[in-house]
Parts: sequence; C-alpha cells; structure tokens
Amino acid sequence: MKILILTGKFGLGHWSASQSLRQQISRDFPRAETEVLDFFAYAMPNSSEALYKAFDLLVTYGYGLFNAYYRMADRLPSDTHSPLDRPMLDKLEELLWEKRPDAVIATHPICAGLVSRYKEESGDRLPLVTCVTDLSTHNEWLHSRTDGYLVGSREIKERLMEKGVEAGRIHVTGIPVKEEFRTISHRRGGGERRLLIMGGGLGLLPKKDSFYDALDELPGVRTTILTGHNQRLYQRLSGRYEHIEVVGFTDRVWEYMEQADLMLTKPGGITVFESIFAELPLLLWEPFLQQEKNNARFLLRSGLARAAAKEPEECLAAIQGLLYDDRALGEMSARMRARKRELQAAGLARILEAMTREAEVCA
Repeated sequence: MKILILTGKFGLGHWSASQSLRQQISRDFPRAETEVLDFFAYAMPNSSEALYKAFDLLVTYGYGLFNAYYRMADRLPSDTHSPLDRPMLDKLEELLWEKRPDAVIATHPICAGLVSRYKEESGDRLPLVTCVTDLSTHNEWLHSRTDGYLVGSREIKERLMEKGVEAGRIHVTGIPVKEEFRTISHRRGGGERRLLIMGGGLGLLPKKDSFYDALDELPGVRTTILTGHNQRLYQRLSGRYEHIEVVGFTDRVWEYMEQADLMLTKPGGITVFESIFAELPLLLWEPFLQQEKNNARFLLRSGLARAAAKEPEECLAAIQGLLYDDRALGEMSARMRARKRELQAAGLARILEAMTREAEVCA
C-alpha cells in the first residue's frame, strides 16, 4: 500500500502533523510505503519559499487582515473554486500520475480541496483523508469527495455532523503528534518548579526585558524558553539570566515537556495536542490568529488550560497563580488524561486499509 501525504509549510503545524502521521502509519502498518510531500514546493518550485515568507510576515504583522479573510472564507460554500486552481490541478494530476498512490492524506486545506476537485473531474476513486490540524470546522477543510476526516475532539465531530458530514466519515483521533509525546513520564514533585515557555516555530514571544527580569526572580522556579527560529531573541536572552535556560529551534520538544510542570504557549493545534498527550498543564498566551482563538476557546471550556493576558504584569500573575498550585495542576493533568481515553483506538492505517478495499471493490 502506497500512501501520499500532501502538506505545506505555512507555519510548522501542517508539516509536523504530516511527519507524525507517517510515523504512526509506519508503526501500525509497517508494510505501507508512506511519503510526505510539500505540494506547494512541488507545484511552485521557484516561488514557494517566497510564498511561505510572505505568509509568516502576514500572520506576524498583518494578522488583522488574515483574520478578516479567514472569517470571510468560512462563509463561502464548501468546494468554492478559485481561478488559481487550474494550474495547481494540472500539477496535482502530474504528481498523482508520477507517484500512483493507493490513498492520499491532506494536512492542509488547499491540498484537500485540490484532491477532492481532481476526483470530481476525473472520476478517480482515490481515497482521500483530510487531517484537520486545528480544532476547527472551517469550510476550507470540507470537500465533497473527502472519504474521511481525522479530527481532534468529539465536539468537532458533532459540529461537522451539523454541517452535513456523515458520522461514519469522521474519526476522532486527536491531532497527530510524534510518538515521543505519547510516552512522556512526568516526574513532578520536589522543591523546584519548572516552567516551559514556547512561542511556536516563529518564536513569537514578549519583547519587553521586564518580563524576563521578573521571570528570573520567581522564587524556586527554573524557566526554559524555546525561541524557535527567532534568532534575534535567542541572542538577546541567551546566557543573560541565572534561572532561565534559552533554547533555539529544536525538534526534541518532548524532552523539555517531560521536565516541565507548566507550559506557557500560544494555542496552535499541534502544540495543544502535544500537551494533552503529555498531560502537561497549559497557560495560554492571548491568541491573535482566528484559528488559535478557536483552539483556546475549546481548551478553556474543557478545563485543559488557563488564559494569560498579553501585558507582562498580568501574565506573570497568571503564571504564579497556577505554577504554585499543585491541586490545580493535578486536576488539569487528569482532564487531559480523560481526553486521551476518548480518542479513537482504531489506528489510522486500518481506516486507510478499509477505504482502499472499498475503492478496489467499486472500481
């Protein structure tokens, strides 16, 4: 069985989910041949990097415009076509002819939409699974020729059903994370408290020195800050504080989660589920991207996180209010443990295998 995972590098979440899916399939279905492919790099080899940089600038400095577009797009009907689809569809057809996959998984909504339209126009019964990488039912993810949806929670499944998606096509698996996050064993207790701070792959963290000065003075607390690709912040903070460790981009985040009592982070979909699987209590930066606002709403309503304001003083108060509260931390971890038990036991590989058999019968 040959599985092609199509994604894009708009931020790191879609790419990370794809790599985790490949790891999961290799574990559950070792005979499968699985490839992760950046479709935008394939379709636009000379301009994809510029496209990704433009996106990073947009979400960093023009997030108000991004949010307005995101809300507008959710009001458009599913399967809305764009004039840009045709050249991308031509490249997709070329790719599918080259790779000849037995099934496609899309971890980016544009990829999902293109494969669905290809199936509609060609009559191809190629199984398509869409992995929704946020706690979202945004219409950009919904397409008529999608055979299965992998979603993060039962609430998302219920909302998709309200939008007309058949219950049997929706699988509550959680957003994919690497196996290492699923096997974390916390060793909490003792005198020193451990705080982990993450700003996502772009390292979107506070700029005021007063915030880090106050962090360094918290009694009995050792803080680790992951600055991602923000080299300027890394150089500014590294080696400056006695009780703060500063780490640049790392692909071994689970090692820092395992040591932490609490994580302060933005509510990206992947990070949220890494924390849930790690049973690591969450304190959330006030989000500014719309999909992250949706993620935060889910976490706060479920009692899986608390909110931290943008202002340094209020954020520090939120850290102190939770980091020293063993009871609250324990209750939050217990709720995460309960959420993990709700996730579907059937492996993704078996879902794909069933859909592939169905496609062969119908062919």
